[in-house]
Amino acid sequence: MKQTSTMKQKAFQLMHILIPILVTQVAMQLMTFFDTVMSGNYSKEDLAGVAIASSIWVPIYTGLAGIFVGVTPIVAQHLGAGRKHEIAPSVTQATYLSVLFGGAVIGIGAFALNPILAVMNLEPTVHRVAHDYLAALAIGIVPLFIYQVLRACIDGLGQTRITMFITLISFPVNVALNYLFIFGKLGMPELGGAGAGLATAITYIVITIVAIVFVRSNEQMRQLGMLRSWKKISFKRWGEVLRIGGPIGLSIFFEVSVFAAVTLFMSDYDTVTIAAHQAALNFASLLYMLPLSIAMSLTILVGYEVGAKRFEDARVYARFGVISAIAISALCAIFLFVFNTEVARLYTPDPTVRTMTETFLVFAIFFQLSDAVAAPVQGVLRGYKDVNAVFIIAFASYWIIGLPLGYALAKWTEWGAYGYWIGLISGLAIGAVALFIRLAIIERRVKLETAEGSPA
Repeated sequence: MKQTSTMKQKAFQLMHILIPILVTQVAMQLMTFFDTVMSGNYSKEDLAGVAIASSIWVPIYTGLAGIFVGVTPIVAQHLGAGRKHEIAPSVTQATYLSVLFGGAVIGIGAFALNPILAVMNLEPTVHRVAHDYLAALAIGIVPLFIYQVLRACIDGLGQTRITMFITLISFPVNVALNYLFIFGKLGMPELGGAGAGLATAITYIVITIVAIVFVRSNEQMRQLGMLRSWKKISFKRWGEVLRIGGPIGLSIFFEVSVFAAVTLFMSDYDTVTIAAHQAALNFASLLYMLPLSIAMSLTILVGYEVGAKRFEDARVYARFGVISAIAISALCAIFLFVFNTEVARLYTPDPTVRTMTETFLVFAIFFQLSDAVAAPVQGVLRGYKDVNAVFIIAFASYWIIGLPLGYALAKWTEWGAYGYWIGLISGLAIGAVALFIRLAIIERRVKLETAEGSPA
């Protein structure tokens, strides 16, 4: 990354950071997409089982992995301020934390998984698929958490093309392994939806190994001393990662877990409803990678400019990013409206599930428009290390407004299962407005502080 002086240079630098992140995020999400699509083409029970398993795993993973997203602004601000000697120790300590968190997830999951599934009153086949998917996935949890730290470091240094390259290697591996383990090809066991969990776990291991090899061999990484000095635990640096990453992880957890909670509430409905909801949510999540990638790019660029105390440049990046996200998400909304039937057909040959999926996809259009504001503004605020406000807004908009409203609409109106989506759309819209107001406050505060610090 480098300092920019014109709008053209800023646009070029944003695209230079954004495109690899977008490719990476889409490829990562496509792994879940193919888990869902290929399981759905095996049977609707396997689709529902993978849906339930994902609703349990995804909030846990994204919430805890979100803690290590905090490494990105830490690295970016160190880089912008010229404190390169601080980068490697922060990454090393975050790696220690990732192993601790990954081990804890496996240990807790071993005791909690069966009781959680037991209270959901699932059909026996759906219960079995969900359990076996998560049990297989556990093999790759610790490597995945280590990879999240390494990826956050690589991205924070502006080398987003590297994470794109790693992910592009892993994507065909994941799809091929899905084919082998779900359908039992080339002598592999036919595991159905559970095979998708095993394929994903092996893929996690592959991307972690590739990332470690890169960090150990890259010239810039060697100059920074990355992964070359394994010093004793530093609680001070753990505290820095947790102080920045903790609120980020919680805000991501509250955002993702509310969708998981809705999927769990869907267990009150039949298997067709669960499968249709999961299919629509899966595709909406794929489209969400667009504003999310812009958000991640803005965290890097704003963090870099804030570290160098170029606050006006940070403001310009923020505005450009939000406008870009709105334009792209509007195009996605149009695409979803026009091609919702074709999208639903990708997920299942079952006509009943397909028809219900089409209706859910219409509601997903409104997610795109609110996400276009909420996601990039979150990215900007994280670049400023203003993470507590994002956490509070996420909790309030989803859990105090969105989910209760959705529950009420589902239980006491004719909307039924669709009521949950209406509630979440309402919460997301309110959250987007609140985040934009918070950004305006932060930018005004920084402007006043900069003016006060300037010589008369």
